[in-house]
Amino acid sequence: VDLTLIHWPSPQGAVPLKESLQALLQAREQGLTRQIGVSNFNIALLDEAINAIGVENIATNQVEISPYLQNAKLAAFAREKGVHLTSYMTLAYGKAVQDSVLQEIAAKHGATAAQVALAWAIHQGFSVIPSSTKRANLESNLKANELKLDAEDLQKIAELDRGERLVDPEGLAPVWD
Repeated sequence: VDLTLIHWPSPQGAVPLKESLQALLQAREQGLTRQIGVSNFNIALLDEAINAIGVENIATNQVEISPYLQNAKLAAFAREKGVHLTSYMTLAYGKAVQDSVLQEIAAKHGATAAQVALAWAIHQGFSVIPSSTKRANLESNLKANELKLDAEDLQKIAELDRGERLVDPEGLAPVWD
């Protein structure tokens, strides 16, 4: 396996994080996975993970990031510590495709609103994992790598941030930053 993640932190620490991460390290040492990481970790949990196994052993923290939930505090902390972020829900269940600001930027660049949202996340340095069941959308999403947004575009997208979280399962999610 290329990458094995702890998908959600253990609710209320029922399974100690250090124990889980050390098990993943053992899996990597045994050749069962090339890299390990975490997902849906807030700043405190990411810091705990770093302290438990070292930042060099954490390939990524996969978290919800979109133009409407830019997760700036977590992103700044991850950059400071040297942890890469992977963005999921970047298109916000398709809301980004319908957004008039993103559509305006897309028209300016001869692109789609989805490409703009994905290019924005890529510009932030995130890996992006949009989901689609349609081949045409998958092919179109790949073109986001070629789209170069300017400072004005980035400012307009920054103004879309409203802390709108779409994935927050009760009893499973940590207290978000």
